[in-house]
Amino acid sequence: MRRDEYDLLVQGGGMIGLATALAAADGGARVALLDREPPRPWQGGEVRQRVSALNLASERLLTGLGVWPEILAERAGRFEAIHAEDAASEARVRFEAADAGLAHLGHIVENELVCAMLAARAPQAGVSRLAPGAIAEWTPEAEGLDVRLEDGRRLRTRLLVGADGAGSAVRTRAGIHARVAPYGQEAVVANVTTGARHGHAARQRFLEGGPLAFLPLADGRCSIVWSLPADEAEVTAGLSDAAFTTLLDEAGGSLVGGIESVGPRARFPLRRLHAERYIDERVALVGDAAHVIHPLAGQGANLGFRDAATLAEGVVTALAAGRDPGGRGLLRRYERARRGDNHAMQLAMDAFHAAFTRHDPLLVRLRGAGFGTADRVPPLRRAFMRAATGLAGELPALMRTPGVAA
Repeated sequence: MRRDEYDLLVQGGGMIGLATALAAADGGARVALLDREPPRPWQGGEVRQRVSALNLASERLLTGLGVWPEILAERAGRFEAIHAEDAASEARVRFEAADAGLAHLGHIVENELVCAMLAARAPQAGVSRLAPGAIAEWTPEAEGLDVRLEDGRRLRTRLLVGADGAGSAVRTRAGIHARVAPYGQEAVVANVTTGARHGHAARQRFLEGGPLAFLPLADGRCSIVWSLPADEAEVTAGLSDAAFTTLLDEAGGSLVGGIESVGPRARFPLRRLHAERYIDERVALVGDAAHVIHPLAGQGANLGFRDAATLAEGVVTALAAGRDPGGRGLLRRYERARRGDNHAMQLAMDAFHAAFTRHDPLLVRLRGAGFGTADRVPPLRRAFMRAATGLAGELPALMRTPGVAA
C-alpha cells in the first residue's frame, strides 16, 4: 500500500497544533495535520465564550505566521493595563504598558477566531489537512514511524506531534504519564455589559472562592472568568440572568461601574496537568497535551504557542542542515527548553492559587504588603510586565521579531 510521507505529522487542529504545523511548513517541512473535524470558516456573529489573553510574544508568532493582521481586522480586545486587587486586604496594584515603554500588553481573542485564521492560512503554506483523521497506532521503523489511522490509511512521518489537548491520545499511546491535580474549582465564563467603559484594561479581583477577571472585548463588553469552588460554580452558572447579574455585581461590579446585562454562561473544571516527559521515540507533545495550568494569569495559550514556535524552529533548523527532524538530540533540546519553563509557570500559578484561597489574618497582611510593594516599586512592575508579555528569557526566532502589529 502506498504511504504519503511527511517530516511532521500533527494530531490536533486547535490553536497550538495549527501553529506548530504552519510554522514548520513555512520553514520548508512537509507537514500533515490530523483532526477529527474539518475546519470551520469564520462566521463572525456573537462573541464566543472561550477567549485567550494573547501576549506580545504570541502576537509576534501569529504575525510571523501571517494571520495576526486578519485577526485584528476581525475583532480583538486590546489591553494596555492590568489592574488587580485583593478583596480581603483591599490592596491594589496596577501595571500600565506605558510604564514599560509599550503600546499595549496583549489582546483578548476568541479561540475560534485564531483557529479559523490559522486553518485558512495552512493550505497556502502547504499543510495537508486530513479531516476527519485520527491516529490508531504507530510503529517505529528506520528513520521514521509507520502510522495507521483509524480509517485504515497509512502514513509515514519522521516526527509525530501530539497537540490533541489535555486528554491526549498521543500521550497515552506513547506511554507518557501525566501528573494531574484538580484545583477543586470550576471557571464560569460569560460576556457581560458593564456600566463603565473597560478602558482597555484587564481587571482582576481575588475573592474568597477564587479570582474574578474582567477581560476587555473589542465590542466594548467584558469577558468574565470567575473561578469558584466546583459546587458553587454549578449553582452560579445555573442562576437566572437577573440573579447572576446581582451576584456578579456584588462580587466585582465596583471594578467596572456595575453590571448591566449578562450573556449565556458556561463552566469548565480547573486542574493542573504536567506530562512527566514531553518526548518519546519520534514523538513530541505541545500545548495542553503536555501541560495545563490555572487560568488566573491567562498564560495557558501563550505557553502552548511558545512550545509550537520552539519545536517548529528545531525541525526547520534540522532540515536546513540535512539532519533528522525527529532525532533524539533535537527532541531532548526541545524538552529542556520548554519543560522547565512550563513547570516554573505552573509553580508560580499554584503559589498564587494557594496564597489567595487561604484567609488567615497573617497571610492576608502579607498579600496586602506584596501588592503594595509591587505597586510602589517600578522595577518590580516592569519585571512583572516583561514576564506577562512573554518577552522574558530566551525566545524562539518567531517570537523575537520586533514590530508587532498594534
